[in-house]
Amino acid sequence: MARDEGRGRGRGRGRGRGDREERDEFVDKLVAINRVAKVVKGGKNFGFAALVVVGDQKGRVGFGKGKAREVPEAIRKATQEAKRNLVRVPLREGRTLHHDASGRWGAGKVVLRAAPAGTGIIAGGPMRAIFETLGVQDVVAKSIGSSNPYNMVRATVDALKNQTSPRSFAAKRGKKVSDILSRRTGGGQSSAVESADAAA
Repeated sequence: MARDEGRGRGRGRGRGRGDREERDEFVDKLVAINRVAKVVKGGKNFGFAALVVVGDQKGRVGFGKGKAREVPEAIRKATQEAKRNLVRVPLREGRTLHHDASGRWGAGKVVLRAAPAGTGIIAGGPMRAIFETLGVQDVVAKSIGSSNPYNMVRATVDALKNQTSPRSFAAKRGKKVSDILSRRTGGGQSSAVESADAAA
């Protein structure tokens, strides 16, 4: 009997350690929280809706929403959903986007532009949270549509899904990375090829 209990406690400790490692791997940011009220015969029942962005700061990001009667539970549900919906985004040199992109979701429209080193994250609100959790260090972004955080997050993720690296583009066309970059840059392709190979 005692041996069984010991094994049970051991399994619990191991599982907790794995959860901690998973929590350390991902960074989560609370983007928006909304209080909603349902009017009933005895008064009002309050609930909370949370929007959370999760990423590993190495090219993976996801978002999720959760609803509950308490704020911590809503955030927990949103975080779990975000981890289930992670998307991988190729980054150039591990710091910026490979090319400019635009995204749309409903009335939300965003434009993302790659930026040189040292620019920083020029973006506001929900878009900044996505770039910080994704691991982007230099980007210029502009929202030209709805300021609804749900639409902005979805539009930004839509734009990020359209990112392609030179390596994947070359593989799709059956060419070498140097062939594609030499056509784009004209001269001085060796450094560009090296950086593309390092980023891909």
